[in-house]
Amino acid sequence: MNYEETMMQLILHGGNARGAAYEALDKAEEYQFDEAEKLLQEAHEEFLKAHKFQTQLIQSQEEGMVPSFFMIHAQDHVMTAQAELQLIKRLIRQIRQIEKFEKRLEELEKKVGQNE
Repeated sequence: MNYEETMMQLILHGGNARGAAYEALDKAEEYQFDEAEKLLQEAHEEFLKAHKFQTQLIQSQEEGMVPSFFMIHAQDHVMTAQAELQLIKRLIRQIRQIEKFEKRLEELEKKVGQNE
């Protein structure tokens, strides 16, 4: 695989990882956690594919080679995907807590309503 194809793989898989992660967040906001977990797994797998190409790129670098704008852009896609994936995982954990608190609040409100 040549240099340009490798860069395109970084952009492709990095973008796919980000897209799946945001879809997972959307599902979590609807409290569809099973679907969110599947999408997080998909995002993780896409990130691993990007990372594989990133590793190949790093191993193929020649001493003293100056990175191109294209390489920087491609690397940015992978790094952004990684950062956003980690952040979205944390957000989903928080949304799970919110759902639990909402359920507890509903039950408490029912009990209070019954006692009035």
